[in-house]
Amino acid sequence: MTEENVCGKRIAILGATSHIAMGVIHQFCGSNDLELYLFARSSEKLHAWLHSSGCAGKKTITVLPFDDFLKHRYDTVINCVGVGSPGKLAQDPLCVFHLTEQFDELVLGYLKQEASSLYLSLSSGAAYGTDFSEPASEDTPARFHANGISPSEYYGIAKLHCEAKHRALKDLNIVDLRVFGYFSRFIDLGERYLLSELMSCLKSGEEFVTGPQDIVRDFVHPEDLAALVRCLMTEGRINDVLDVYSTSPAGKFEILEHFAASGALKYRVDGGYAALNTTGAKNNYFSLNRRAERVGYRPRYSSLECIIKETEAIVSAQLCELGAGACDAPCRTDGP
Repeated sequence: MTEENVCGKRIAILGATSHIAMGVIHQFCGSNDLELYLFARSSEKLHAWLHSSGCAGKKTITVLPFDDFLKHRYDTVINCVGVGSPGKLAQDPLCVFHLTEQFDELVLGYLKQEASSLYLSLSSGAAYGTDFSEPASEDTPARFHANGISPSEYYGIAKLHCEAKHRALKDLNIVDLRVFGYFSRFIDLGERYLLSELMSCLKSGEEFVTGPQDIVRDFVHPEDLAALVRCLMTEGRINDVLDVYSTSPAGKFEILEHFAASGALKYRVDGGYAALNTTGAKNNYFSLNRRAERVGYRPRYSSLECIIKETEAIVSAQLCELGAGACDAPCRTDGP
């Protein structure tokens, strides 16, 4: 894509230390046609990550406090602010409503003065509800227990409410991106996500323990998500919601068998194992909705390819930290 046909050259990213945001920033930080304005609650954490990821020192990156958000003009605003942690959501389920509303209203306030800007809001497949006995499709209705809402439904309801508000603002350029799964080298290994725990075991050599139930997930690679953002930046006027997907999802045991076959992982199935499911158990948490094709989105990686590629980056970084001679990759990279 040439500079001439890129509409959104100035990109604001809210929640710049979130997992998704870090992958997008890493993809874009070396692009001379883009200027990134990064906002996070902890500028110290953000600066530390920029240095460790190789993104620091780029003339195209500006770190600003949230108080300065309305003082600048952007062609595209990406809202990545969220709870991010299943543990935190379990401890404080009300926070998802406060965070979602607070930062969404901040961006909508900005759009009142800059109505031509594009607003990309990170939503979730949880907006469909908690029933994923079958994957979502374009005809799948959202299902929630209206007369007995459970805490596992709060997250999806907050996201669906936000999406509905955006569709009502039909004259504004707003796209909600429903992310079902996402994986990058910047994942927080301390969280209780499937791949966080898997990566921790790969690094430590500990046995991975899981339950007998297979689950299917769709993990999008940062490169593919960044490509979708690029597609939307050239779209012109748009108000829509898009499911985000890889070329194909992967089953839990398919992922485990891949790493076990190489000898990198030992895992054990425990019938009594109970996973933390703060947003509900989801056997087939992915989407067959291909509406994003209409804006030119064509993902490059499958879920398994995404996991393999980003795991290689995690392992290479670990070898570099240990000073191992086997490390043939740079400890820090300048770009994707």
